[in-house]
Amino acid sequence: MQAAKDTSDWELIQRCLNGNSQSFRQLYRKYQQSVRNILYPLCGADLLDDLVQEVFIRAWKGLPRFRGSAQFSTWLYRICWNVASDQRRRCARQHSQTQNLALRSDIAHPGPDLMHLHYQQALQQSMAQLSPEHRMVLILHDLEDLPQKEIAEILGIPVGTVKSRLFHARATIRQHLLQEGITP
Repeated sequence: MQAAKDTSDWELIQRCLNGNSQSFRQLYRKYQQSVRNILYPLCGADLLDDLVQEVFIRAWKGLPRFRGSAQFSTWLYRICWNVASDQRRRCARQHSQTQNLALRSDIAHPGPDLMHLHYQQALQQSMAQLSPEHRMVLILHDLEDLPQKEIAEILGIPVGTVKSRLFHARATIRQHLLQEGITP
């Protein structure tokens, strides 16, 4: 099943390189939600649409250099990491509070289940405490269900580092939830 997915991506890429922009739209539709899911916890909601577009613009421009030595998704997620890193640097210069604004926005629209909201808030706060490197590993592994080897390829780090970051990220989140009185 995975091979069919890769073949489909490869065929779409080849069509794009031959001038078929509709094929890139198909790749966009296929991966845009995953890109959003990766960028949101790393960068917040304020610029999410712009950052998603930046990822796909970079992918479009870089497509002629895509060698196919990795899956298209691996290559695209690496672009996500680069866009998120660039955004983090911009925010650090401006000392932006985008994650806090996103958190306040979520809290401003409470639903009927206050315990669920408390858990969501505590989880977002604990994610915000993680370094971007730890957060990215956790997102790719636990939310996107990527294998550790592929995460290592995306981030350009050894598999052992992925395992270590995953362990420490989970431990940090578990500790924060316990401090909030929530049993993970």
